[in-house]
Amino acid sequence: MRYLDRLQPLALPFLRIVLGAIMIGHGYHKVFGGGLVEHYHRVQSLGLPGFLAVPSAFAEFFGGILVMLGFFTRISAAAILIDMMVAIWKVHWRNGLLAQHGYEFPLALAAIAFTLMSYGPGPLALEILRKGGKSGS
Repeated sequence: MRYLDRLQPLALPFLRIVLGAIMIGHGYHKVFGGGLVEHYHRVQSLGLPGFLAVPSAFAEFFGGILVMLGFFTRISAAAILIDMMVAIWKVHWRNGLLAQHGYEFPLALAAIAFTLMSYGPGPLALEILRKGGKSGS
């Protein structure tokens, strides 16, 4: 299986693209088209301060964009991780892991976010430009 080692440089960019695309999709309607008001009321209905809807929506949409591009990846992934952990805690936990609206999917997203927060963006990331052309995380 050593031939699979050649795929390692693609692993983190793949995780970035997948997490970013999903989070952009989840956050788009919250940031644009009046969804922020709905999200505000939803956050309030969960017993949290309504103003937390703004960082939640921004973490999902703009954090998803930044993660996908590999720019400020660790910070954006941390924001997404927090967003997913709150979603599990306040929305999905009571439904169980595998039930309808369970926490299986947000847990998988949280695991991806945790990995990117821990390891950084990997190669093929705009982060390299921010660090003056030096590769690494």
